[in-house]
Formats: sequence, structure tokens, C-alpha cells
Amino acid sequence: MDYDEEGFVPAEDGTRLFYGVRGDGPVLVLNDGIGCDGFAWRYLMPYFAQRHRVIHWHYRGHGRSGPPQDPSRLDIPSLARDLQAVLDAVGVEQAVLLGHSMGTQVELEFVRLEPDRVRGLVFLCGTYGRVTDTFHGTDLLKRVLPSVIEAASHKRGLARALWSRVPSKLAYRVAKWSGEVDGSTIIEEDFRQYWSHVGVMDPHTFLVMLRLAGEHSAYDMLPRIKTPSLVVAAEKDTFTPPALAQELAVGIPGCEFFLVRGASHAAPVEQPVVIQLRIEEFLRRIE
Repeated sequence: MDYDEEGFVPAEDGTRLFYGVRGDGPVLVLNDGIGCDGFAWRYLMPYFAQRHRVIHWHYRGHGRSGPPQDPSRLDIPSLARDLQAVLDAVGVEQAVLLGHSMGTQVELEFVRLEPDRVRGLVFLCGTYGRVTDTFHGTDLLKRVLPSVIEAASHKRGLARALWSRVPSKLAYRVAKWSGEVDGSTIIEEDFRQYWSHVGVMDPHTFLVMLRLAGEHSAYDMLPRIKTPSLVVAAEKDTFTPPALAQELAVGIPGCEFFLVRGASHAAPVEQPVVIQLRIEEFLRRIE
């Protein structure tokens, strides 16, 4: 990702958080999915930076941010407080929040913290929580995660070695075969950059954060949200099925819903133009 300005801010526990800024104008803040350091925003950030000040930051243990100083702070509310620290540091009083996947949960918890700082909400391929209950239509991921985390914690060196040695080409083929990405629209280089970042992450941090995201729910928040909101779902999303995204939209008063036909969980890089235009339409109405 290319930025006009970069910096680091300390979180409550001292974790070093990275942020980058591009463009000028009304503020948009980009919140990644788990394991990402800008994957979903590769095309959206430069587009919106033409007339917005776009802020992108890295979660603790992701990208250029440091490892969590307090290992217990990997839950969604902690990430929302990290976002609060970033916005305080860059002097943002109000912003439109965009979140992909787990980033939608971070947005919702930030609204719980500081509703008056949020001018609008855009949710991409995400929902209000319990995400490991529905992966590929089952709760298998939720059931196996504790055992996987325990094994990874006992053999951290081995886990890291195995984690980092899965070739991106193999991962790409598996992702296409399993329907995790739409092989007809995604560019292999985009997937490779995502996989390269996952490969250098601490697997224990990734797995614990995934478990905590699966345990989190902001469903109680939905009826209280007064901010203009847009949910963008993907027709073939196997991680956040469109029915769950629609449930998020129905729960928020006055929320708009848009379905991207043929797209997977990686919709923002598969069909960026469609998503850019729909978000731009939403932003023009609320600005």
C-alpha cells in the first residue's frame, strides 16, 4: 500500500500500532479482516483517496504493527480501543468507517465506544459476530479451533515453521477449488500478497484472534445504531454467507443492503469497480 503519511502510535498496553494516510477530504477509515494488512483495500484505497482522507491501520500482530504487549488483548473490543488510539493520534474527530470481514465487528465495537465519532458505516463481507459458527455452513471450525490452538501453543516453533512453508501457488489452487475465492475474477498476485502476509504472522496470534472473533457478538448493538449504514455482501461468500450479512443489515435501522453477484469473501479485489461505485453512491448521500 502506498501512503502520503505514515506513523506509529502506542496502544493502551504499549503495543506499537502502524497507520498510513492517503488523500485529503472527508475522512474514511479502513479496518481489515483477520490476517490482512491491506488486502481488501488494494483497489479501493487509491480510488477513494482521490477525494477523501483515507486512513488505514494494521491490527496488533499484523503487518507493520508490533506483537501484542498484552497477549490477552486480542479480542474485538481491544481492537476497537486500538482504533480509538489511532484516531486520537491523527486528530480525527469524525469519520466514515469501512470494514472487511472481521473489520465489521471492529466497527460495531467502536460505535459502542464512541458513537458520536462515526458519520457512516460500510460493512463488506462481514456480520455482527459468531463468524466461526458458519464457515462453509457448519460450526466445524469453531469446534476444532481450541485443539488447534492448544497444539500450536505447545509446539510454537514447529507451528510457525509449518505455517510459513505452505506455498502461495498451492494455497491459491486450494482457495479456488474450495470456493474461498472466485477464480474467474481474482488476480493471483493479489492472493499471493495476502498469503505472504499470513505466512509471516505468528500462527498462535492469528488462531487466538480468530477464536475470539468467533466468540464475539455485537448483535445487541444493532437496533441502537443511528448512523447511516451500508452492508455489501458477496453471493458466494463461504465465510460470511450473504444471509448473515443480510441479517446484519436488517438489524440496523434504515441500513442499505447490496449483493455482489458471483463474488466470494474476497469481493473487494475480485470486483472492485462494482463495490467502489456502490460505496461512492452511499458516501455522496451522507456527506
